[in-house]
Amino acid sequence: MRHNTVMGLLFSDMHNEAVPELTGIRAIGSVPFGGRYRLIDFPLSNLVNAGVSKVGVVTKSNYQSLMDHLGSGKAWGLSRKSEGLYFLPPTGGGDEHYEGRITPLSGIMPFLRRSKEDYVILSDCHVVGNINYRKLLEYHIEKEADITMAYVKGVIPKNLQSPMMSIAYDGRVNDLYISDRSEHEIENYGIGLYVIGRELLIRFVETAMSRNQLSFEWDVLHRHIHDRRIFAYPVPEYLQVISSLESYFEANRALLDSAVREQLFKPKRKIYTKIRDTEPALYGLHSKVSNSLIADGCNIEGTVSNSIVFRNVRVARNAVIKNSIVMQGSVICGGTDLDYVVLDKNVCVRDGRSLKGCADYPISVKKNTMV
Repeated sequence: MRHNTVMGLLFSDMHNEAVPELTGIRAIGSVPFGGRYRLIDFPLSNLVNAGVSKVGVVTKSNYQSLMDHLGSGKAWGLSRKSEGLYFLPPTGGGDEHYEGRITPLSGIMPFLRRSKEDYVILSDCHVVGNINYRKLLEYHIEKEADITMAYVKGVIPKNLQSPMMSIAYDGRVNDLYISDRSEHEIENYGIGLYVIGRELLIRFVETAMSRNQLSFEWDVLHRHIHDRRIFAYPVPEYLQVISSLESYFEANRALLDSAVREQLFKPKRKIYTKIRDTEPALYGLHSKVSNSLIADGCNIEGTVSNSIVFRNVRVARNAVIKNSIVMQGSVICGGTDLDYVVLDKNVCVRDGRSLKGCADYPISVKKNTMV
């Protein structure tokens, strides 16, 4: 793939409603993950690994932390004199009709028209996976498709908002629909990842806006099922869809499995993130750590098991953390007992507190909270 034939657009706010516990103050693309990453790191790294050198990040609101994390795009090799990383905030008007892709795409129309690339890869930020976008584009070109939709065949994730699809033997999409089956049924479900020609995308958006149509899936894709070549691309790589707090919790804890880490963090297709120069984690004489990921800058004096601990977390002596996610800057005081808990950034759990959830219903504590 030549780097100047395709550009990327990342929708940092799509699916904010999936994890309202973590997106009240940030876009879902900015949600911390895995001890050091943000969710946007995965689709952005996938684009960079495929040779894409022009990426637009479409934002809606609460994007300060996202801008702080991405900066100029240096960590991803996108800090350059020409092309590189673009922030595309909303242009005027309210956000009452911002739930789909059509409105934000209409707002960045000048950016799309000025671009010269042949293809656009559209991606949401709610999927954790090291996906080979190069093969996705090659599939799109091989099939001479107008639009290619990436999908997974498997159990439907809880609260999934993406459409299900019926697929013909040659890979062409026959129908899009909302499944009424249980969450344990096997379906072909979309993951918010598409390839489309840039000029065709512009025409679709202009037509949809002229008709006050806001949904890319239902007002564009479904409308043109029979008169456009819409194909489905089966994603072969491991991935996790973040569609609820429970799925976010499980996607993090899946990293404790070395086989999952090997599938996500490949030497030849790295997942890049903002680099922070922090001292190594310090383990006290009385600390006990097992089957956990501990980030740099932590001070561990207590017991941690089956947990993800982000940077600069302090765990006091006699504190116990089990099956939990503790984000950056949190302080866990002595005598505390945490089990199946998600602590956002800079949370302080005072002495003797006990917080216990369960695998199907982890407890969430908001950022900057003192418990």
